[in-house]
Amino acid sequence: MAEILVLVDHVDGEVKKVTLELLTAARRLGEPAAVWIGPGADGAKDKLAEYGAAKIYVAADEELTSYVVAPKAALLAQLVADKSPAAVLVSATAEGKEVAGRLAVKTGSGVLTDVVDVAEGAVAEHSIFGGGIIAHAKVKTGTPIVAVRPNSIAPEAAPAAGAEEAVSVTLSDADKAAKITEKVVQEKGERPDLTEAAIVVSGGRGVGGAENFKIIEDLADSLGAAVGASRAATDAGWYPHSFQVGQTGKTVSPQLYIAVGISGAIQHRAGMQTSKTIIAINKDSEAPIFELVDYGVVGDLFQVAPQLTEEINKRR
Repeated sequence: MAEILVLVDHVDGEVKKVTLELLTAARRLGEPAAVWIGPGADGAKDKLAEYGAAKIYVAADEELTSYVVAPKAALLAQLVADKSPAAVLVSATAEGKEVAGRLAVKTGSGVLTDVVDVAEGAVAEHSIFGGGIIAHAKVKTGTPIVAVRPNSIAPEAAPAAGAEEAVSVTLSDADKAAKITEKVVQEKGERPDLTEAAIVVSGGRGVGGAENFKIIEDLADSLGAAVGASRAATDAGWYPHSFQVGQTGKTVSPQLYIAVGISGAIQHRAGMQTSKTIIAINKDSEAPIFELVDYGVVGDLFQVAPQLTEEINKRR
């Protein structure tokens, strides 16, 4: 069975959820082989093996993480040449898509980005026009390089050997052209990361202003949830763009998604419609969001949301 290389997305030695999704997708195409770049692999091997990594290529040289993006593409290009994988999967983050593009140039291969699913034969599925159209595409030249959108595929455990193999690459001067001179750790609040959270509470145009987003935050905090926002809310400056959920924002797929004051435009739905359970609070009974939800509350969010927060806090 041909190998499928999966570039591991990790922070401080912790494997991000999108990598588990990639390993799940890789099993449909062949035998998953995780590629870990940088130090810290020892604490992550069990997790990678749990989700199907038959082999783990470890490039532990810290120099590979001292430069911007290029070393990752260089190492993957070498592995493509040495191992002849059937495909390479990366996350469709800003960095992941740049790695994919550079790798495609280095290997003379086709690349597909913002993929939402992968089927046998490396046939990629794209959700376009806010999910209004589903398109399928396949690479015709070289090794398929596929960038999969986070939270598009449900991760499923399937234990494998997880055999480690050390690898290295010699960097060219071009690979060292952009050096990282400083790293600043972003301060995190007590809320979970939006794309990793099991529960997300999002506010939209109906919230009415930045000062009213405290209603959304209070409800989220009562549930231990992440806070999200619609494009209308972020474009209005009510909440930072980094919290935008939707086609041009982040894709989330939590166990529970609560949409407060969000009409449910197709662009927003494209970023949250795979959530397991969806609840909407909106005073407009004709709002499109109600076509998608499991439970809907037609009412004034300024009354419903605080009452819901109060009742949840009573039961904690």
